[in-house]
Amino acid sequence: MVTGALPLARLIVAAPASGQGKTTVATGLLGALRRRGTAVAAFKVGPDYIDPGYHRLAAGRPARNLDPVLVGEDRIAPLFRHGAAGAELSIVEGVMGLFDGRIGPGEGIAVGSTAHVAQLLSAPVVLVVDAKGQSHSLAALLHGFRSYRPEVRVAGVILNRVGSPRHEEVLRDAADNAGLPVLGAIPRTEDLAVPSRHLGLVTAAEHGGEAVRAVDAMADVVARSVDLDAVCALARSAPELPGPAWDPRDEVKPQARPVVAVAGGQAFTFAYAEHVELLEAAGAEVVVLDPLNDERLPERTAGVVLPGGFPEQHAAELSANTALRKEIAAFAATGAPIHAECGGLLYLARELDGHPLCGVLDARARMSPRLVLGYRDAVAAADSVDSVLFAEGARVSGHEFHRTVLEPGSGSQPAWIWRGATGVQREGFVQGGVHASYLHTHPAGQPGAVQRFVARCA
Repeated sequence: MVTGALPLARLIVAAPASGQGKTTVATGLLGALRRRGTAVAAFKVGPDYIDPGYHRLAAGRPARNLDPVLVGEDRIAPLFRHGAAGAELSIVEGVMGLFDGRIGPGEGIAVGSTAHVAQLLSAPVVLVVDAKGQSHSLAALLHGFRSYRPEVRVAGVILNRVGSPRHEEVLRDAADNAGLPVLGAIPRTEDLAVPSRHLGLVTAAEHGGEAVRAVDAMADVVARSVDLDAVCALARSAPELPGPAWDPRDEVKPQARPVVAVAGGQAFTFAYAEHVELLEAAGAEVVVLDPLNDERLPERTAGVVLPGGFPEQHAAELSANTALRKEIAAFAATGAPIHAECGGLLYLARELDGHPLCGVLDARARMSPRLVLGYRDAVAAADSVDSVLFAEGARVSGHEFHRTVLEPGSGSQPAWIWRGATGVQREGFVQGGVHASYLHTHPAGQPGAVQRFVARCA
């Protein structure tokens, strides 16, 4: 375990709102600094799984999420220190606008917001501003963000989509009037576009070579347009961050060595790096399973983890892999432990938009025009006492993010109960050794569930 107060160069890449260019700048900074020989670490505020895929390509190491809602604010600094180990500088990409977070009562900084994480990490903030359509008004915008919460240190601005040298000159004057240094000015270009779909950008794993080229293009434009030395100096101005690094070995205890198959590949990309680390710390031998290509479960498989992803984009191919579908169904029928979240839940259903899938759950899934999005305070359902993950009455914070609807058959036992806008909601399935739900949880916030799962496997 790393203890004591060590200097960790770090900064937050934030914006006034979504769509300003945070991902382009954060990914570009990671790639440009890595090219210069700087070892960089990448983080994303909130439960987003897609942006970290591009961060990982740029940084050359796993990218990690920092979400106070899912793991608790006390774990943010330790998780950051864990993920930053071996790096000279860390870039944390924010979520939505700087002060946007979990909606609720109170006058403090919103829980889970970029500003909240910036406070917890004592990190300076660089504001990325889409400058198209504005000039002197930039001064008022920057003044507002600097003064709204002085305890959040907004220390610089990177201008995005600048129209011309004259436009840049006017914007720099405006930023100077607001008392903020301009660290870079990125011209308008269409070369940085990454394909998107119903839940955001196409994942880096699916985008393949195009994702690599997109990351290279981001690094190119940032290297040309941003003062990297000034960025590094700002990151190094962050104060010492006291306390220990998070260590999965402190959270769980090793048991036997069961083989746990964790789905990956292009269809199942929504997973936190800490999940595998906790599984291994608890004694599991983790083997990656690609349901698009692998026709058999790994030898000696004792448990299966099916994370979220985009199975709806690969339903035909997943359906065509009949051998693996049948093996997973037979595996579930033995009562063996299976943990499925969101996309994994869909894969266990009878069908998705008419494509036959594993049929473990008596439910049918279809695409929906409605986006279901938000944090949930959930309680493990009373009739899930035999759950492989959570004991009856356990309370968790989770997150839903999908555009599908599941139509369950009669008699299914829910995994969770929570109170929503329309009353009490019962969601998910507990069936034999299966725990399947739309709810994404962060294993670092619920390490006991990982311990329980591996114990069931063993």
